[in-house]
Amino acid sequence: MLNSKSIGDKIATARKKSNLSQAGLAQQVSISPQAVGKWERGESMPDITTLIRLAEILSVDLNYFSESFQTVDTEMTVPEKSDNNSGELLKANKKKPGWDMSKLNLTDSDFSGLKNLHEKLSSSNIQRCLFVGSEMAGLSLNSNNVGNCDFTASDISNSHIQNSMLNSNVFKNCSLRGIVFSKSYIEGCDFTEADLTEAEFRNGGFGKNTIVSAKLNGTSFYEMAIQDIVFEGLLEDCRFENCSFYGVKFQNATLINTFFKNNKKFKRVQFIDCKADKMTFAFLKNNLADLTGITLIS
Repeated sequence: MLNSKSIGDKIATARKKSNLSQAGLAQQVSISPQAVGKWERGESMPDITTLIRLAEILSVDLNYFSESFQTVDTEMTVPEKSDNNSGELLKANKKKPGWDMSKLNLTDSDFSGLKNLHEKLSSSNIQRCLFVGSEMAGLSLNSNNVGNCDFTASDISNSHIQNSMLNSNVFKNCSLRGIVFSKSYIEGCDFTEADLTEAEFRNGGFGKNTIVSAKLNGTSFYEMAIQDIVFEGLLEDCRFENCSFYGVKFQNATLINTFFKNNKKFKRVQFIDCKADKMTFAFLKNNLADLTGITLIS
């Protein structure tokens, strides 16, 4: 659970430990010092993407901002005199152990149905593992090699995956709302019926993936190499900026309020039986798209 006052206090504490002024932190996040001040006073709250950025700058785990995160010493204190309440006191003081699963070679393991998986998983080799129906929201992965794994029907929303390789994984019917893939290469994965609402793909590769019936609403692609992909169905409030396109098709797609800017090799993108509103049509025209397969929505 998150609340603005708790997050504000934690931002202030971590900022001071990092010897950063409000102005210094604001500069790194590309916002105003006044906005940082509002955060720390609990008058406003950063969105999940900004929290991920703050965690990187302040060298804290993303879970640090959760109200349940404990920074105090968790060693149990046993009362000198036993009474009827001693068992309850021990139970209240007992904390779930944290597992550092980083730098492991995890192969052929079944993690299906796991709840609230927030363990450290950086720099791990994760191959042929099952995560079917797991709750992994808010997960942070860094420098992982994830291949031939099945995440079907899992909740991986608001997670941050960076500097990682993802090959031939199944994300069917997954919630990937608000997820951020940065400096990661995603190839041969199945996103059929996945919810990619407000997902961000930054500075990496997205190739030969299946996105049939995926929900693309507010989905953003920045500086991505997009290759051998077919976009279909409704794309609304999406963004393609500074991307390169190879073997990409938009087929039977309806594009609403979708932004295209400074994309490379865009003349080669095929539009087949597509529809676009006036705003999107103008963006496409400015990006020198072949408009012959696009019908303007009046």
